Amino acid sequence: MLIPCLVCESRFRPDEYFRACHDYDRGLDRVAWTCPRCGNRDELRVLPGELGFGYPRSGRFDVSDRVRVPGLRRRRQELRLDISLDEKVWRVPTGRHLVGTR
Repeated sequence: MLIPCLVCESRFRPDEYFRACHDYDRGLDRVAWTCPRCGNRDELRVLPGELGFGYPRSGRFDVSDRVRVPGLRRRRQELRLDISLDEKVWRVPTGRHLVGTR
């Protein structure tokens, strides 16, 4: 399973992709991701079995594109989002600069 960057079309194994996730905004339930190759920054929502890419609008996060990632799971914590696939878990901490930018 390879997950693409929607800008440069580079493809990443899940471990490399999810290690590049940072800054979880619990209010909008979105994660910031920066491409390790081109530096593009995307905002996404981790959903069961897929990633939803989109933009904040009117106090909510609208998903416009989806990438299927079979087996992907998520668990919201107080100050982080836990992303899991197979036996691996990645923790994305709540980011200071995303909080309150609705």
